[in-house]
Amino acid sequence: MKLVAGLGNPGQEYVCTRHNMGWAAVDFLARRRSMGRPMPKFRGEFWLEGGLALLKPLTYMNLSGASVREVLDFYKLEDSDVLVVHDDMALPYGRLRLRGKGGAGGHKGLTSVISCLGTLEVPRLRIGIGNTDSENKTGWVLGRLTEAEMTLLPEILKSAAEGIEAWLSLDLERAMTKVNSF
Repeated sequence: MKLVAGLGNPGQEYVCTRHNMGWAAVDFLARRRSMGRPMPKFRGEFWLEGGLALLKPLTYMNLSGASVREVLDFYKLEDSDVLVVHDDMALPYGRLRLRGKGGAGGHKGLTSVISCLGTLEVPRLRIGIGNTDSENKTGWVLGRLTEAEMTLLPEILKSAAEGIEAWLSLDLERAMTKVNSF
């Protein structure tokens, strides 16, 4: 079984914010695969179909790792069986990067996942949100997407879903080659 965990924040005030790109990608994939409505489980919204589980932790970004850890423990999954999907200011808006390991790069949700799993070897799909406001990083990531960004969002989410599906179907190196060329 494989788990795809999209990071984000619950609450109306976070809908359509840059920090919720992981959630948006999981929602898009669930619709694309006709997985129906999520179950409230593992301190999150959880879908399970065949060998694929999707998770949107409801713990707020900075505590996402606890929710991910619960799924891994319950299903006895390895760290390599989880793909964390999250926003990244270091990448231009819409650019994707798939990595098999590494630090959190200042992303508090990924920091939580790494801490709860006890390893840097956590596959992750980074979705670029850019950073045009380096003075107010928190305001930037928690800010709502602009009209121009919203126009591009469906194509970005489609590419993210294709990246997730590459991770599901290919070995990590081949998936990285495919995704990182998007």
